[in-house]
Amino acid sequence: MKIKGKLTFKSDRVDELVNIIANSLAPDNVPDMETLITGDCITVGFEGDKVGTILSSVDDYLMNAKIAYDLLLQKY
Repeated sequence: MKIKGKLTFKSDRVDELVNIIANSLAPDNVPDMETLITGDCITVGFEGDKVGTILSSVDDYLMNAKIAYDLLLQKY
């Protein structure tokens, strides 16, 4: 059985910050992850066989997104 989950990021500054973060993290996506950019939202889908695997992937993604966000705030 596959377990699915998703994170959705929404911002009025999607073009400036969220879009940059999502595009910069997308190359690190594992095969069962998908990043979709639509309008003012970024959705990252996760899929796996175990809850622990999904939680680890989400944790890693959020940690990397936070680092990228903090770096971008210094620039913008």
